[in-house]
Amino acid sequence: MREPAFWYRPPSSISRLLTPLGAIYGAITAQRMARTGTRADIPVFCIGNYHVGGAGKTPATLALAKLLRELGEQPFVVSRGYGGALSGPVRVDPAGHTAADVGDEPLMMAAQVPVIVSRERVEGAALARAQGATIALLDDGFQNPALIKDASLIVIDAARGIGNGCVFPAGPLRAPLPPQIARTDALIVIGTGESADGIATSARTSGASVLRARLVPDQASLDQLRGQRVLAFAGIGDPARFFATLRSSGVDVIEERIFADHHPFTPDEIGRLASAGAAKSLMLVTTEKDMARIRSDVRLQKYADKTSAFAVTLAFDDEAKLKDFVAARLTKARARPIRPS
Repeated sequence: MREPAFWYRPPSSISRLLTPLGAIYGAITAQRMARTGTRADIPVFCIGNYHVGGAGKTPATLALAKLLRELGEQPFVVSRGYGGALSGPVRVDPAGHTAADVGDEPLMMAAQVPVIVSRERVEGAALARAQGATIALLDDGFQNPALIKDASLIVIDAARGIGNGCVFPAGPLRAPLPPQIARTDALIVIGTGESADGIATSARTSGASVLRARLVPDQASLDQLRGQRVLAFAGIGDPARFFATLRSSGVDVIEERIFADHHPFTPDEIGRLASAGAAKSLMLVTTEKDMARIRSDVRLQKYADKTSAFAVTLAFDDEAKLKDFVAARLTKARARPIRPS
């Protein structure tokens, strides 16, 4: 779905009209979050957000996986596989699965870290352990109580924050903010801006660590786009941030095309983009997540070589602070009593 524009504006008549529905939705979600889940046999770190839509969970998950490997761990990502047909549990095979099978984000991440797709998160964590995982990185699922989390790391965009601060459908929040902050162990604020400052203060007061980070373009991606005029397109939660990252990296973005998050591109759509780019001598560029869908669809593969995927990584301002947080949480998780078999 595309995020309604009024979500990221001051509360409007539309959001006020939808507030009663938001109160019901938020109360149900808050009650659900309070349930006791199942304890996995390995530590579980959840990377989530307070709201629907894009915030930077995927680069945060990959950055955390990299750090854990440096600490000698074998992390596996456990994902619901949004947009994929397989219910799992199944380990993602980048060479054999498509985005239609397992979802675009799991397919993209599987090129860098083992990924388990499972509609039932408890089963997903069990398969990860059986395949050699020493820790499960839960991709999203912060509001889902199925698995007990040993650490919940919440990602928020510094410029967008939580929009109008209302609960879905009146705004982007998945649940009222207080119970979400109370369950936050670390808040990762990405980029520049002041929209998340108040939430960072509340999280810090609640005892959470607050970490600052930024998206860093991959040098190979920049080299490929250097001197090119581009037509940029994206079907992600926050396409404006993608376009802004391109421009701030010195890429000459001439035209933009926005699609809904996880949009299933058709040959006609990509063909029209290719024709529009060719007519103005523009190079096509998109996100890695969008490219995962394009590359894995046999109908679209002929366009993959004509499109550049703009890769980014998440860099933390204080990586030592993140490492200390992760090490402490792992120690605490492994000190808990072993679950009876």
